[in-house]
Amino acid sequence: MNEKPLVLIVDDEPQIRRLLTVSLEANGYRVLPAASGQEGLVLAAQHQPALVILDLGLPDLSGQEVLRRLREWSRTPVIVLSVRDDEKGKVAALDAGADDYVTKPFNTDELLARLRVALRHAVRQEGAAVVQAKNLVIDLATRRVTASGREIKLSKIEYDLLRLLARHAGKVLTHRQILREVWGPGHEENTHYLRVYIAHLREKIERDPESPELILTELGVGYRFLAPE
Repeated sequence: MNEKPLVLIVDDEPQIRRLLTVSLEANGYRVLPAASGQEGLVLAAQHQPALVILDLGLPDLSGQEVLRRLREWSRTPVIVLSVRDDEKGKVAALDAGADDYVTKPFNTDELLARLRVALRHAVRQEGAAVVQAKNLVIDLATRRVTASGREIKLSKIEYDLLRLLARHAGKVLTHRQILREVWGPGHEENTHYLRVYIAHLREKIERDPESPELILTELGVGYRFLAPE
């Protein structure tokens, strides 16, 4: 019998901890609450949770500092909770190694969906050799991309960009992360490159480039490739 996944909640608001605990336990998770960053780090080391939900605004340590310390020894998926207008905080947390973010006030169903995606991503780790989303199939071994069975020709940059997004399907990648990985260090501010190539990719792989289903925009933050079912 499989043990229920353990989720560590690091948030200083008792109401949020209580809401998350009730919702998660009702959906088959075990919950470990922490009211401060230091307590969260200690509990993470002691219990090795399957996933961490981390508030950015903690009383002792910043969420980014908790994440930085956690990433020194753990690859546990982390979903950041962020206030709605703290766009810079979201980007900094994602750049520091968070897997996703959810804004406060948040929709519980959306948070649960993001949690399931993060856990699936953690189980896959290196990922499969073939990524499929809707009508698109990416064979990472042969570098072949098809949509509804029709092969799509991509430039090297287009393919590298698509491969990066697909390998992290369901995870938000910031503009800086993508530019660093695809174009290299020194290009992290060249967001116009990224916008142009995302537009090119959408023209080639989306059924309706004006209403993309595969490459999703996270406004002011980055992009997310649709998570496989």
